[in-house]
Amino acid sequence: MDIKELINGLEAVIFANGEPISIQRLCQTFEVEPDTVRSAVMALNDKYKDTALEIVTLENTFQICTKKEYAQHIKKAFDIKRKTPLSQAALEVLAVVAYNQPVTKAFIEQVRGVDCSGVMMTLIEKELIEEVGRLELPGRPLLYSTTKNFLRCFSISDLSELPQIPKDSTDTLPDVAEQLSVGVDDNEE
Repeated sequence: MDIKELINGLEAVIFANGEPISIQRLCQTFEVEPDTVRSAVMALNDKYKDTALEIVTLENTFQICTKKEYAQHIKKAFDIKRKTPLSQAALEVLAVVAYNQPVTKAFIEQVRGVDCSGVMMTLIEKELIEEVGRLELPGRPLLYSTTKNFLRCFSISDLSELPQIPKDSTDTLPDVAEQLSVGVDDNEE
């Protein structure tokens, strides 16, 4: 398979999938190595340079999306109402989960000092956090982590891009949540 055929094939599969598709799945489909897929995706993004589209990387997956600068036109065309922004409590819970995942609800409540049941349900409904298993302790509490939608909403490709928090910092949890909210893409909240 020549590179042009691979690039066109990747474009078709990523577009048709609609959701993020793993690099492993693309490697299996086209019988190529991960570096070849990454190079082809870079070539596609070069092709999209002067268009409204881009391929975003979310951990080890790819998805075709519209560029942020066209969000206002999309909202207007589809009459999309802006959703309620995340509350300070939701940002604090997200910060605890993002920086410490996987975590239990009890851990989050211990850090915040208040019940987080309602906030966590909201974050699960918005697909920003999800259940990822159970802790091997009595009662087997649920573990929570952030989702690919979290990465998309905060415009980061993986958790290593989260703002660094200095070890000797006197930041409080609200300060950390504020740092995290700087990257929030209002289009996805």
